[in-house]
Amino acid sequence: MENSVGRRRREAVLSQEQLAQLSGVSRQTINAIERGRYDPRLGLAFRLAAVLACRVDEVFTPSD
Repeated sequence: MENSVGRRRREAVLSQEQLAQLSGVSRQTINAIERGRYDPRLGLAFRLAAVLACRVDEVFTPSD
């Protein structure tokens, strides 16, 4: 799965720690998502999209 979490987080002027706190996960989880090493479950994907003020399909897209 491809994602734009890192780009959108930086555009929102949030640190990984801030995004993690607002989403209810650890900073390490945000780091793993941004690096493509972890695909979040649906609930977390929706929370991230809400914090980043966009739709889930704008943040996460299937890989080819």
